[in-house]
Amino acid sequence: MSTIIFIASGCFLGWSLGANHAANAFGVAVTTNMIKYRTAVILTGIFVIVGAYLNGKPGVENLGTYGYNSGITTGMAAFLVLLSAGISCTVMTVLKMPISTSQAIVGSIIGWGAACGQADWSATTKFASAWIATPICSIAVCYLLCKLSEKVVNGRIQSLAAFDTVIKIGYFATGIFGAYSLGANNVANATGIYTGKLGLLSTDAAVLIGGAMIAIGAITYGKRVMYTVGARITTLSPLTGVIVVLSSALTIFLFALIGIPISTTQATVGAVIGAGLVKGTHNVDFKVLRNIFLAWFGTPTIAGLFTFLFGLVYFHFVVQ
Repeated sequence: MSTIIFIASGCFLGWSLGANHAANAFGVAVTTNMIKYRTAVILTGIFVIVGAYLNGKPGVENLGTYGYNSGITTGMAAFLVLLSAGISCTVMTVLKMPISTSQAIVGSIIGWGAACGQADWSATTKFASAWIATPICSIAVCYLLCKLSEKVVNGRIQSLAAFDTVIKIGYFATGIFGAYSLGANNVANATGIYTGKLGLLSTDAAVLIGGAMIAIGAITYGKRVMYTVGARITTLSPLTGVIVVLSSALTIFLFALIGIPISTTQATVGAVIGAGLVKGTHNVDFKVLRNIFLAWFGTPTIAGLFTFLFGLVYFHFVVQ
């Protein structure tokens, strides 16, 4: 079976990732009517690819090593693991739930490792710790930046037209940075396990293919999740919206530099929570948050179960 067939499931996961995570870069700008949706997804697509190519390699290499150490030593194993993660993400996207593709892929890898008795639990702990740290870091950064903006920005710009111009420029700049960070951090989820000792893709090919598929997903199917993240958790002012995107992008980019793929959705939702907490807990819709948190726990569980079942069938009927 050719390499193209094996990497098809990774391309599918990359598309699903882009479709679900397009909201994270420009979602707030679109829901506050500062940037048109079409402009937002085009810019997202472009800078996802740029970010993946320039800063996506550390995460790709780390996930490739993690997958191989967890028993993903054949093209068919990689195909089934990524297929499970892709199915899980697509189901959540259709349900309009912003979820973690990083959790989906790690859950799938754990499921495969459990099926073949080769799960790498030490590396799993590292990834799981990042899941906990991501929203906490994003909440703290956004809360502090919102407080700082009250002292530095508010009241300094007297002209409404000038304020609108500054905000629009801010949305474009932070949205582009958010898309760049998305590509840099999450491209590993789509194509990382094909690299390294498995050797189906080189690192350069992995970041380009993965980045392209994320971009296509954002452009073709990214609208469904946008309003959940951008408007339903808390009401955002134009300035607060800019700070939310900047806070989440900074968190995502930090983890990209150290090579740990994280949930861009967790970073974005954490930032939105931080913004809401500035005005008090009554400004946060905890019912929506409950549903999102349930999706975060459900995603790796569903992905892991799919892969575990695929693995049992594979080892029983194919390997034997």
